[in-house]
Amino acid sequence: MILGEMAPGTSLPSEAELAERYDVSRLTIREAVKLLEGRGLLVLARGRKAVVREPDSGAFTDFLTSVIRYDPKGVFDLVEVRLSLEVQSATLAAKRATRAGIAAIESALQGMRDVAGDPERMESEAGELAFHTHDVTFHESIALASGNRVLGYLFEAMSQPLREGFYISRRGHEQRGHTINDTIEAHQRILDNIKDGNGRGAADAMRFHLKDTERDIRTALNQLGRRPAAKGRI
Repeated sequence: MILGEMAPGTSLPSEAELAERYDVSRLTIREAVKLLEGRGLLVLARGRKAVVREPDSGAFTDFLTSVIRYDPKGVFDLVEVRLSLEVQSATLAAKRATRAGIAAIESALQGMRDVAGDPERMESEAGELAFHTHDVTFHESIALASGNRVLGYLFEAMSQPLREGFYISRRGHEQRGHTINDTIEAHQRILDNIKDGNGRGAADAMRFHLKDTERDIRTALNQLGRRPAAKGRI
């Protein structure tokens, strides 16, 4: 009923009405409502009817994070999904991005440059986290600039799993003899094509970058011969 009939912000019927509708006790309804609140579908407030919540990406994020942490194949599954989604988001961003959208992508890339420009910081755990956070923001900003709300939602859900996957890919990137500047240049090519309104060029640049990321991940996992560490860091 919540997913198929009710819009976000709508109040549920009373416990008595729901109990009659589903032919169960009010206690059963009360417990069901608590479970649905736990799943992020309802908002409960004392003395008020439960309200349907605006959907968020929490459950999907938890699933993807678990896959990345405990299943090496899950890392490659995520890259395959990214190839489909991000090539499309780059294509659409080249056609639809506003000045604000372009500025957000540029800001994320500049953040990557700032961290990479301080080698001592980049070698620290905090610095690497900052770099990967800017990297995730770069990709998420492209999805938002595409103007497609579903892509934006999916990238919101993917942000934490992506960040953990980036730790793995960076290790493989280094083992293959590449540098952090190579990563930044790959992102710059994507941005340049988006700014030029070149949808095909943006798609090709994104595809090349993600295929290279896939090779990095494969190299890192093959080198270790084991699963990613529990926190996604190798």
